[in-house]
Amino acid sequence: MINKVVHSQKRILLGIDPGLTTTGFSIIEGIGNKYNIKECGYISYEKTKTIPKKIAQFYDFLNKKIDLFNINEIAIETPFFSKNSATFVKLGYLRSIIYLACEQRSITLHEFAPRSIKQAITGYGNAEKEQVKRAITMLFPQLTQFDIQKYDVTDAIGIALCGLWSKN
Repeated sequence: MINKVVHSQKRILLGIDPGLTTTGFSIIEGIGNKYNIKECGYISYEKTKTIPKKIAQFYDFLNKKIDLFNINEIAIETPFFSKNSATFVKLGYLRSIIYLACEQRSITLHEFAPRSIKQAITGYGNAEKEQVKRAITMLFPQLTQFDIQKYDVTDAIGIALCGLWSKN
C-alpha cells in the first residue's frame, strides 16, 4: 500500500510505464499536495526496429526528459511476470537504463507493484486499466490537452502519483 505523504519542497517526478512496443510517461511537478502535469505521452517503437535500437531510442528520450525538466525522482512499475519470459527479460533492458540514469545522476528511484498502484489510484488492487484511466481523468480534468488514448499514459500518471505520495 502507498502511504500518501505531503512533501513541502518542489518535486519533479518522471513516471514510466516501460514497454518495448509502447512506453508511457508522465512528468508531474508536486509542491505540497498540489500536482501539475507538465507533460505526458508515450513512445512508440517501430516493430521493425531491433531491440538495441529501441533501447537507444529510450535512452535518448530518458536523458532528454531528465535534462529538460530537471527530474529529481523517477517512478516505475515493477514487472509483472507473465507466461512470456522473453518479454519479461526484454523489459529488464529498459529498466537497466532507468537504474543507470538514476545512479549516475543521483535521482531517487521509486518502484511499485501494479496492484499497489491500482489500489492507490482507484482504491481497488484488481482494477481494470479503464478504471485507472477514469480515476486519473477525474484527478486531472486538464488532461484533455494531452493525448491519453493509450492506457500506457494514464498508467504512467498513476505510477508518478504513487512516487509523489510515497515516503521516500
